[in-house]
Amino acid sequence: MLMPWLRVVLLVCVMSSAGMAVAGELPQFTEMVKQNSPAVVNISTKQSISPQKILPDELRSPETDELFDELMKRFFERDGSGGQPFDFDSDSRGSGFIYSQDGYIVTNHHVVKDANAITIKLSDGRELAAQLVGSDARTDIALLKVAATGLPVLRMGKSETLEVGEWVLAIGSPFGFDHSATAGIVSAKGRSLPDDNYVPFIQTDVAINPGNSGGPLFNLAGEVVGINSQIYSRSGGFMGVSFAIPMDIAHGVIEQLKNKGVVSRGWIGVYVQDISADLAESFNMAKPEGALVAQVVLTGPAARVLNQGDVILSFAGKPIANAAALPPVVGSIPIGEAVAVEVLREGKRETLTLTVREQVPQTPKSVETALEQQPAPMIGTLGMQVVNTEAGVMVEAVMGEPARSTGIAKGDIIAQLDGKPLTSAAEFKTIAAALEAGKTVAVLVQRDNSARFLAMKIEANARE
Repeated sequence: MLMPWLRVVLLVCVMSSAGMAVAGELPQFTEMVKQNSPAVVNISTKQSISPQKILPDELRSPETDELFDELMKRFFERDGSGGQPFDFDSDSRGSGFIYSQDGYIVTNHHVVKDANAITIKLSDGRELAAQLVGSDARTDIALLKVAATGLPVLRMGKSETLEVGEWVLAIGSPFGFDHSATAGIVSAKGRSLPDDNYVPFIQTDVAINPGNSGGPLFNLAGEVVGINSQIYSRSGGFMGVSFAIPMDIAHGVIEQLKNKGVVSRGWIGVYVQDISADLAESFNMAKPEGALVAQVVLTGPAARVLNQGDVILSFAGKPIANAAALPPVVGSIPIGEAVAVEVLREGKRETLTLTVREQVPQTPKSVETALEQQPAPMIGTLGMQVVNTEAGVMVEAVMGEPARSTGIAKGDIIAQLDGKPLTSAAEFKTIAAALEAGKTVAVLVQRDNSARFLAMKIEANARE
């Protein structure tokens, strides 16, 4: 039988061994930081800032000092002689990394936007003036060039192989502190941010702060798998949610900027939306998936191929999980290439062929109604009153359910009901009268020059 003190010693030994085993599984970043830091740069820019940019009319002092506010407003306004407002230079900082030995450097578009002068600080202390080769606002990527050769470079990796939970490392210059290293894990992939549905961001919990923008995100192999771009924050600092541009997206953009200074990307001319559980039910789908075509540009490549209400399930052999997944896939296809598109149309899977064209600025077809027209009889059904207009069947008033809970508003144009195109208010009422109680149907609504499908639950007596 063991003595009590011996039991304690053995227990301590066992716990220490377990702790060492766990510690041994944690990654060691020291060598990776040593090898890659020389190719990470600090970027500083100078911008000419006008008073309108730094002191908008709605600016107020923290102490709510009305006299101070009025003095500041007068100070920055034009004087009575017609002189120009006072301008001054503002400094901003960011990060970047050396892409090639001959001086190409990658950073974020927003780091160098509107810059009058760009300076690159290398790890050896040298400061070099940089020229902007090209910049792409949509992916937030910019390419710079410095007059230097024999520079250290980083190895590019594939973001597609990243897995949620995998360790990643960032090196950058948060708050101007050069070559700061922070580590964490991949929290999610394919994130679509509210103001950007083109880049499927990598979400991490790596500490990213102002100044980290444009710096590299590494995998454990020391390869660049992303470009740190944005943070989610209510304080202005790190809150555990950071976003990086996937290198699989960035690589093609960088090469285009390097070769021609601008980015040309594929386009098919559709506006898509996500499919909710209710919309999936209305389209008789087993689960919500794919990108729902809400509108087709009449002059676009898809005009004679895709229809409103089609659900794109795969594009060029790549599955489309949601609406956010489609734009980067389309954008990566070479212009002029014909690809296979798998769609769900009226409950049946079909494979169509579509030729990708170069993206050009487009505005959705206008759905503005004619304001001056002869009064038309209103027809009430489904909790709303509709009327014929030159633009189509317009909602004149929302009076009850199910229109109210569906999100239909006065002025909306109802283009389709339950998959059937509408040409008149009378036709709308006829289709509504045939809908079964308890069924969920799709309603195609045009509003503010755009179109969107809404899911409407048909209740008993809703067609009165």
